[in-house]
Amino acid sequence: MEDRVVSGESTSVDEQMELSLRPQTLDSYIGQHKVKENLRIFIEAAKMREESLDHVLLYGPPGLGKTTLAAVISTEMGVNIRMTSGPAIERPGDLAAILSSLEPGDVLFIDEIHRLPRAIEEVLYPAMEDFCLDIVVGKGPTARSVRLDLPPFTLVGATTRSGALSAPLRDRFGVLLRLDYYDEQSLSEIVTRSADLFEIEIDATAANEMARRSRGTPRIANRLLRRVRDYAQVIGDGDITLQLSQTALGLLQVDPLGLDHIDRKLIENMIERFRGGPVGLDTISASIGEESMTIEDVYEPYLMQIGFIQRTPRGRIVSALAYEHFGYAYPSET
Repeated sequence: MEDRVVSGESTSVDEQMELSLRPQTLDSYIGQHKVKENLRIFIEAAKMREESLDHVLLYGPPGLGKTTLAAVISTEMGVNIRMTSGPAIERPGDLAAILSSLEPGDVLFIDEIHRLPRAIEEVLYPAMEDFCLDIVVGKGPTARSVRLDLPPFTLVGATTRSGALSAPLRDRFGVLLRLDYYDEQSLSEIVTRSADLFEIEIDATAANEMARRSRGTPRIANRLLRRVRDYAQVIGDGDITLQLSQTALGLLQVDPLGLDHIDRKLIENMIERFRGGPVGLDTISASIGEESMTIEDVYEPYLMQIGFIQRTPRGRIVSALAYEHFGYAYPSET
């Protein structure tokens, strides 16, 4: 799969840059108003009772700020945060080492929690419910179970696939919060805030232009800002104007709806070769040389969100909106 500037998936460069851009408090966290208000109440209630916050599950598409929100929770609670990910915890001993090192009230953040091995989940259940660990010592007839007490802690899990979580694990979270795509106004504020942190002069119209092409995702908005900043420094005077941002985004092949050359390739292939569908996923995969799973999980969701592709029992169909956007004549009904 190609690296895409409009992909919501995180890269190592994104992780390094996001550390300097992440807000530290709920007041400085832009967007997700319902999520913030609910969290504010839950956090204040936990602090008034002098208890740990209930375990929190954050779910939604990639790039919307789940990791950032976990760090905000720890800051608002006044405790430390320990970060890890589901694939990184391979053995029960790994989880036991992490849990035993926590201080009372600490936040344990597990990204991609749906990828935890089932054996690890079994160890996590008593830790979440009773704040204890059941460890088997020895092997064979001499094996015995030892229970270790843990300090009260808050588990914050993040996932892009909440349906992939097992029911027993999902039911042990007291707070379930879904992060939705951002509106243009919130994304424009994020771009302006990031530009201030980068010490870049940016027009409000340029910030709005980048927000409009960011697919409702802050990670993409910040990535576009970094790329447009490069163009501003090389072919401009360092300031980002509307004209410069439009030129830079055009060179990056990101159109006004946030579609890139791969989206265009997918839609045009369906129109030119299959008359707009219906066409099967495996057929599309073979015709453009991409894995069907990549098309279904990465390319299609946004195209379906904006109404360019429809999934039907007979296959995928290109809508009239896509025909119009890409300059094709919509076939008349026969």
